[in-house]
Amino acid sequence: MTTQEILEAARSAKSALALADNTARNAALLGMADALCSADDQAAILAANAEDMAAAKGHISDVMLDRLALTVPRIEAMAQGIREVSSLPDPVGRVLNRVERPNGLVIEKTAVPMGVIAIIYESRPNVTSDAAALAIKSGNACILRCGKEAWRSANAIVAALRQGLKKAGLPETAVCLIEDTTHASANALMTAVGYVDLLIPRGGAGLIRACVQNAKVPCIQTGTGICHVYVDDTADLDKALDIIENAKASRPACATPRRCALCTLPLPGSSCPVWPSALARTARQRACTRWICGWISAQPPSSPAPLPEKRTLTPNFWTTSSRSRSWTA
Repeated sequence: MTTQEILEAARSAKSALALADNTARNAALLGMADALCSADDQAAILAANAEDMAAAKGHISDVMLDRLALTVPRIEAMAQGIREVSSLPDPVGRVLNRVERPNGLVIEKTAVPMGVIAIIYESRPNVTSDAAALAIKSGNACILRCGKEAWRSANAIVAALRQGLKKAGLPETAVCLIEDTTHASANALMTAVGYVDLLIPRGGAGLIRACVQNAKVPCIQTGTGICHVYVDDTADLDKALDIIENAKASRPACATPRRCALCTLPLPGSSCPVWPSALARTARQRACTRWICGWISAQPPSSPAPLPEKRTLTPNFWTTSSRSRSWTA
């Protein structure tokens, strides 16, 4: 299908989704999850992913290859994510605000579906099911546009998800995947006035900037995924080390290296507290707790690498990715 045909198909499906009750939408979600776990669909998804991996190898980094790769446990985790979405409270029809005027007039602000949501994302197949599940739960049709490296995988995933929609009596075109992976299709979504009711870019700063600058449809300007862990000087240090290690090193391919840690330091005194490097129980914990002092001039003890004696934190600290496994603290 051409991009225009997909736009028209999604638009034709949005009314059925908006009118479906929570029971029907949840049934569709559970059917989507079951389809992902069926032997035939898993085999098709894994076969498609193997083709994507073979085509991408040597052209993208090892980190991106890990994001692209699918296994049976990862597919089952995607299905579990859909089931968890189905168990969430119904967002449709929720009264967000209510005002009663002196003359008795009642004014309510109520949550309703947007219509057609377009999501542009990178070559991460699991985002396909995540985005589709959130759209269906909230009563919206969705148009998905993934990175070219993941298209075969995403296509197989969408084929499985559509089985769940069909069994629940909802239109299969409520979940659509753009077939054109060139920049032209992304531009088409950005300018699809009358077809796309909301555009969500899920990716790096360049993608988000392009959508915000070029979109003629409503667009959510998301963040670039930089998170900060704040450790107060009264925190339980053992727990803090475990949290930092889990946050930083559990799966580096999923943007965890972008996270930064900020720890409070006592302003008076002339020495750096021994936490965290001196208390690290493993080499990985030491690697995850690279210590740079921002408020005192003494060299941190037991430092895993030579560091500046003093570093003043600037506003850039909050917007800069730490792409290694080391923390900036």
